[in-house]
Amino acid sequence: MTSFPSGFFDPLPRILVADDFDHGMSGWLDLRPNFVAPGFREHSSDIDLIHWGPTMLSSATFAFGGTHGSASGTYSLKISSRAAAAPADQPPAAGSMGLAIKRLAVPGDARRLRIEALLAYKVEQDRPGLGVDDLRAFGMFVDLQDDEHRYMPGVRYVNAVGGEAVRRWQYYSPTDATDEEWSYGADGWHKAGVDPQWFGERGPDGSTVATTWFEDGEQHLIYNESDDKLNWTPFSLTVDLVNRSYEEFRVGGRSFRFPDGAHPTLAPAYNDIEGLLNPVFFVEADTDRRVSLFLDSVLISVERGEAA
Repeated sequence: MTSFPSGFFDPLPRILVADDFDHGMSGWLDLRPNFVAPGFREHSSDIDLIHWGPTMLSSATFAFGGTHGSASGTYSLKISSRAAAAPADQPPAAGSMGLAIKRLAVPGDARRLRIEALLAYKVEQDRPGLGVDDLRAFGMFVDLQDDEHRYMPGVRYVNAVGGEAVRRWQYYSPTDATDEEWSYGADGWHKAGVDPQWFGERGPDGSTVATTWFEDGEQHLIYNESDDKLNWTPFSLTVDLVNRSYEEFRVGGRSFRFPDGAHPTLAPAYNDIEGLLNPVFFVEADTDRRVSLFLDSVLISVERGEAA
């Protein structure tokens, strides 16, 4: 991978995957339903997974500027919503988000996990003006399971709510919601804390019952001057797999501190997925306008054995 922009990354000792999207999708795909109901129907309809936006390879071609390309080549992974949104205090509207997931397993004796990326975010270049406040949020979490718990550590950048700038980071955190409250009254297999990107009661400020604002979390990321200009920003999240807790979060030129012992909700383990390691990137629309998250590359690494 001669074009891989390794200077932006600081991996742990063992690299699991180094995905440069000039070489293809590398196993990243849309999140789709589990078709396990009679007639191969999806298992539940409380969240419409059929109509979320697509994940695709993109040369980042815009109406005015032409082909932008990626940070170190031509193609990036583009994760897009559709032109749909609901108010921030309501469950996500069908199509208001786009998600990309990669399905892996935790290697033996892994103690720490680091997920790094080069990313950029944009709204559809379909009208004049600076469209940055039409994108509500983007983020990343990782779906993990060991022999006791399923848990989903991650971070979310709340960019704008109701068209007003927020520009602040939050992280997924424990919730006291019951399973039924978590999944909008549905009596299904959704345990509280699982799939925090769309479950749980939501507040008018863009938060949910399973998110906590970083105390010093305000950050003005680079959007540049119009909807056809990309600035690639480094992103890094490190998780302590032994203690199921957060360790370090860096983006751009900032490092953010987690409170001591910060961790996500620890849900009961699900059947047949022990050892799960599924990273997820997502983007959310704040208005009825398509928004996108671009990933030039993703690096996933672990530290194994005794802590350094």
